[in-house]
Amino acid sequence: QVQVVESGGGLAPPGGSLWLACAVSGTRYPVYTVVWYRQAPGKERAAVATLHGNGIPSYLDSVKERFTNSRGNADHTYVLAMKNLTPQDRAIYYCTIRDNTGDYWGQGTQVTVSS
Repeated sequence: QVQVVESGGGLAPPGGSLWLACAVSGTRYPVYTVVWYRQAPGKERAAVATLHGNGIPSYLDSVKERFTNSRGNADHTYVLAMKNLTPQDRAIYYCTIRDNTGDYWGQGTQVTVSS
């Protein structure tokens, strides 16, 4: 059974940084897309960072130059590095992966940006 687990959320001040990690287990096929979504209170869930199968990332305009979606050092791990955080980045962040059998979601991790 495929499992996706996020970690690393928490509290950061405006202008601060946080790293989110996504650990994937149980997949028998290569992961070819990794998408980080976020959902802020009262807003719809939105994709903020996609790591495509060719290794090229894409980002929501509001997080470009601030967020980096990449593979982690360990196998089947992925990292969302966030810097210059603003209160508008406050949300629950979800990691999703896609392999040959479908899309799999993590349970989400809270990011709060506040002084």
